[in-house]
Amino acid sequence: MSRHVARDGAARRVELTVPGERRGDRLDQALVVLLPDMSRAAIQRLVRGGHVTLAGRTARSAQRLVGGERIAVEIPPPLPSTLDPEERTLEILHEDTDLLVINKPAGLTVHPGAGRTRGTLVNALLHHCRDLSGIGGVERPGIVHRLDRETSGALVVAKNDRTHRELAGQFKSRQVVKTYRALVWGSPRAARGLVDAAIGRHPTARVRMSIRADGRPSRTSWEVIGRFGPLALLDVRPETGRTHQIRVHLASLGHPIVGDRLYGGRRNPDTLMGEFRTAVAVYDGLALHALRLEFTHPRTAHRLMVEAPLPVDFAAFLARLNSVAVNVAARR
Repeated sequence: MSRHVARDGAARRVELTVPGERRGDRLDQALVVLLPDMSRAAIQRLVRGGHVTLAGRTARSAQRLVGGERIAVEIPPPLPSTLDPEERTLEILHEDTDLLVINKPAGLTVHPGAGRTRGTLVNALLHHCRDLSGIGGVERPGIVHRLDRETSGALVVAKNDRTHRELAGQFKSRQVVKTYRALVWGSPRAARGLVDAAIGRHPTARVRMSIRADGRPSRTSWEVIGRFGPLALLDVRPETGRTHQIRVHLASLGHPIVGDRLYGGRRNPDTLMGEFRTAVAVYDGLALHALRLEFTHPRTAHRLMVEAPLPVDFAAFLARLNSVAVNVAARR
């Protein structure tokens, strides 16, 4: 494959020759491989906007390739953000000239959407940083990946487009190692395991995801690191990055995450024995935390591992559960 990149102001023009092994591919499918720093959705937007030509003619996403054709992709400069910066204390775990990693609190939405333009992490980031990568669009400057609103923990943010493209490529090629800590209902018999089950949109409840034969391939490994009577603490590593992946996969095992209203984690504490009932009743949140991120720094090429401390309420909850478990075991 030959490739040429030119710049016109802040815009980019990428010229490609289709390699023979892409024969029979759809144009958008081939471009996902040929332009690994761009998502398929972003590529399709460029095609719809007339920014992609195939053999000198305006292209369509579904066109089939034969190999050897010339593709030109015009990538317009990002639009300036119209969002208002907002002062908010951020727990910064790492920061340099290219990126920062923050410990996102539970309850904070990552980026604006559905009419929400204030009170998000992006608003706080715009106050903290003069410049953020524009690749994510006007509503998602700097955002390379997301965490659900209810999920706390480590999240990396790109300060410039080069860093954004490099990190996005690492996420896409699964070079980023993500470790989550989750407290679940029930105690798995095995010490560790792997869920390999495709995930797609739920057929009737559109706010939920579900395991579906026609879904996208999804893999999650897990390991038990603590048992507290009717509950277990897991370290979880998603190998793919589907929406609600960990929540769906753990629920499919019969071990939904404590506090998960969507996937069966809001169980009645009254069904528990007395001391565990009291401990669970005082915790009101989703017991899922993005504990650790490990990736290659785009500029230095060194592996960077950043760990996010557990939220105070989650840590206190685990301490209470451990105390109860120790007391129960001592009486046996």
